[in-house]
Amino acid sequence: MAEDLAELGPDRTLLLVDDDEAFVKRLAKAMEKRGFLPETAESVAAGKAIALTRPPAYAVVDLRLEDGNGLDVVEALRERRPDCRIVVLTGYGAIATAVAAVKIGATDYLSKPADANDVTHALLSRGESLPTPPENPMSADRVRWEHIQRVYEMCDRNVSETARRLSMHRRTLQRILAKRSPK
Repeated sequence: MAEDLAELGPDRTLLLVDDDEAFVKRLAKAMEKRGFLPETAESVAAGKAIALTRPPAYAVVDLRLEDGNGLDVVEALRERRPDCRIVVLTGYGAIATAVAAVKIGATDYLSKPADANDVTHALLSRGESLPTPPENPMSADRVRWEHIQRVYEMCDRNVSETARRLSMHRRTLQRILAKRSPK
């Protein structure tokens, strides 16, 4: 714990921006235990307001928020505090968004699900070495299932629209949705 605090430096302020209220509260508690001083926001507007009035030393920003794009918060943070270490966190991992996030100033990019250890490591790493591979990565079946669930939720749980977007037969999708999630 003492070595974590030394690594954090004198300014331990952390902004967490995510519209998933339960997730952001859990992450705030976990980051507080690791020595950070977290402040949370659940929208782009709230995140930008904090970034402009009290720019933190560290930030974790969700990419897709209900009222807009988390990259707007990243830009506001970069303007007010260029030395802020920012991690973009998203459930919609794609190379294009990762490149966009890094181009505008994000330090790192993590796909959900990410735990507090992943976030802490990303915030404190200085990029000297490649990250270690995960101990227990998701299986290919689980990744496929997660993607289908994400698209299904984006389509407001409309099976026909989800099947169309995934270029999949509707009955096939219904069978997949009826099964339990793979490990």
